[in-house]
Amino acid sequence: MCGIAGIYRYKTGREVQQHEIESMCSVMSYRGPDGRGEYLDGELGLGHRRLTIIDTSERSNQPMLSQDDNVTICFNGELYNYLELKQELQEEGVKFATTSDTEVLMEMYRNRGLDSLQRLNGMYAYAIWDRVEDELLLVRDRVGIKPLYYAITDDGIVFGSELKSLLAVSGVQVEVNRKIIDSYMSVGYCPTNETLFENIFKLPPAHFLSVKNGEIRVEQYWEMEFEKEKDRGQDYYTEKTRELLKDAVRLQLRSDVPLGVFLSGGIDSSAVVAMMDELGVEDIKTFSVAWDYGKAFNETQYARQISKQFNTEHHEYFMSAEDFMVFLPDYIRHMDEPVTEAAAISLYYIAKKAKEHVTVVLSGEGADEVFGGYPIYKYMKMVHIYKKIPLLLRSVVLNPLLRMLGNKWAKYADLSEVELDQSYAGVSFYDKKQKEKLYTDEFKSECKKFSIYDALAPLYKYVMNEDLQRKMQFVDIKSWLVDDLLIKADRMSMAASLELRVPFLDHRFLEFAAKMPSKYRIKGYENKYVLKKALERLLPSEILYRKKLGFPTPLAIMFQGELRNYVTDILDSNRFHDRCYFKPAEVRRLLSEHGSGGEDHHKVLWQLLVLELWHREFVDA
Repeated sequence: MCGIAGIYRYKTGREVQQHEIESMCSVMSYRGPDGRGEYLDGELGLGHRRLTIIDTSERSNQPMLSQDDNVTICFNGELYNYLELKQELQEEGVKFATTSDTEVLMEMYRNRGLDSLQRLNGMYAYAIWDRVEDELLLVRDRVGIKPLYYAITDDGIVFGSELKSLLAVSGVQVEVNRKIIDSYMSVGYCPTNETLFENIFKLPPAHFLSVKNGEIRVEQYWEMEFEKEKDRGQDYYTEKTRELLKDAVRLQLRSDVPLGVFLSGGIDSSAVVAMMDELGVEDIKTFSVAWDYGKAFNETQYARQISKQFNTEHHEYFMSAEDFMVFLPDYIRHMDEPVTEAAAISLYYIAKKAKEHVTVVLSGEGADEVFGGYPIYKYMKMVHIYKKIPLLLRSVVLNPLLRMLGNKWAKYADLSEVELDQSYAGVSFYDKKQKEKLYTDEFKSECKKFSIYDALAPLYKYVMNEDLQRKMQFVDIKSWLVDDLLIKADRMSMAASLELRVPFLDHRFLEFAAKMPSKYRIKGYENKYVLKKALERLLPSEILYRKKLGFPTPLAIMFQGELRNYVTDILDSNRFHDRCYFKPAEVRRLLSEHGSGGEDHHKVLWQLLVLELWHREFVDA
């Protein structure tokens, strides 16, 4: 796990200077505290920050050159099946100078070219410079676990693991991509390959970018395929789920440094611990974080239960409002993009705690997207059934009654009146009516140019012939997962110089789930049905079948108490209002009603706070 950066001035041929690469890497030094390196070749420069995981010797420092000096690689991530690929190459006569996965990845390219992408199992974002072909190749893993940003400049292209590294390069403009703000206000993050900066982009998951002969080519090399196959029955899908999970964990245990598990006490992280135990791992170290604000914010009893069952060395950290506020500026800086994932701050603190004991942790991230774990899926299923009632009866009689009940009932009434591709924007989506009240007239007219549903339209087109469940999960895997959860996971673990691995996002799981009939993901109203069945002999029923809590943050409580003045000072400042996005009177109303306990507005207040702090960190500075 590392950080990469680079400049390729293919348009002008102007030489890259070492201090430019050093500047790009220095702003993300925490991604690689164990080593740094630069490679310069005229108009091209590559930089690397190293966190040593596999082959901790200096011989595996990066950028790494091939033995004939024709190919250079700069790699962030892990290639989990590197031992199998290495053996295959050795049988063909390839000689290796290290025991690293980096060299295997480079030799796979040298011997297989782009065909090698179909063979990789891992999380990765890497750059390869081929001097013979005079080509720069950038690649991102299938799911988007590892980030990769790029910008086109007057000189050529700059790229890096973090957006802020690009901003260290002269010629990269700092200009707000205003049309994306409405998408952010819709879901709490910046979806698809655009960012909140004009002309800075994310390389999409499962894509490569090639620069050759003065031309840039971006292509997709993998996709989930929803092939229709004969229903093989519950027993098959249950056993296959257990088999895939065990093998994914087996591969991701490969490390030359100590590793542990983030254990929430939920199904997913508990499953990872159970599989590690089945694989014979001894002295498992587990780490949990909680808030001391009552049972709604504390799952430690379940984490302790799993720890006791599998005899792990368990560590806990309890969050405070002071912790939250102290780290908030760093949270904004590390995330690069405005993301309203408040649980990320807790993740940082437990990552920092874990770093005292291990360098690698496994987590249960991704299981909800693969196996249908979110409650919203059940609710949308109910809306889908409700829509079968004749439109006249719904619109004239039933929906007005639901709107009178308010809250979620009013929301579901609204959802029932539009098609899925214009109503479902992901697990996390905000009230459209609230946006209408907040926006200034000028900003409202800007927002009409581009909407979240424009961004998601290609995703819905790809699954237009699939069932409701597959549509929602595909959209979430391609947007919510990659642009919210995985950004959080990468940034907060890397901020603590800790590598985070996600077995449930082994690409084989996604391929398997795409073919599995939806009824095994959600059976009746039981979420993650097949996963629970696969784990019944390993985990107790109170872990498998209790209500999903997730990891809520007590924002509503803190915004009324310890953080009330802090939030008010920022959101009722001239600096905030002068941006002219939101009506001052409406923002003041939200602050007043929430502060007095009249109505809970913490969600939108948090959203506004993150956006404003992002502007102060990246735009005003």
